[in-house]
Amino acid sequence: MARPLTIAVPKGRILKQLCVLLEKAGLDPSTLRADDRRLVRDDEEAGLRYLLLKPDDVPTYVEYGAADLGVVGRDVLLEREYDLYAPLDLGIGRCRMMVAGLPDSPEPERTLRVGTKFPNVAGRHYMRQGKPVEIIFVQGSVELAPLTGLADRIVDLVESGETLRQNGLVTLEHVCDVSSVIVANRAGLKLERARIRPLLDALEAAIAS
Repeated sequence: MARPLTIAVPKGRILKQLCVLLEKAGLDPSTLRADDRRLVRDDEEAGLRYLLLKPDDVPTYVEYGAADLGVVGRDVLLEREYDLYAPLDLGIGRCRMMVAGLPDSPEPERTLRVGTKFPNVAGRHYMRQGKPVEIIFVQGSVELAPLTGLADRIVDLVESGETLRQNGLVTLEHVCDVSSVIVANRAGLKLERARIRPLLDALEAAIAS
């Protein structure tokens, strides 16, 4: 009996959007929607196994071959370097990477301080502008950084912008657009192409419909 095709998927809000897309692609997402704590979910009829992971861990499992495919946000791929192939943009989890700060706040004469949990993305953004900055790594509640004087600007993901508005911040610069993509282990893609290609084709058709 062939081993199941293993797909690493992120826990959280993206999983709900992914389930809708899988259903449109002709797959049964009920095992993913089950309200329990299993981290390994099998769809034996489709020959699929799902690993439920934190979003940041998805590409690691795929890169090291523990999963054949994964669903991950472009922000994660941009922040870290992975040896992965990204054959399909799923068009879900759309948001923007933005520079934000207090309205009408001038840049200081000293080096600009930027708070972010995406230090590499932020660093490259300012490097393209030829602007020296001090990057301050902040894991959560990034919006606090300008409010407390920790940083002059933040670089973060923005979906609706409501969190920024409620904290008195505004967007200042667009860094890049972000959405969730399928990533594949390069060696696994060659070995399992006969099973992976039909799945990608079905998902692509679901996206287009």
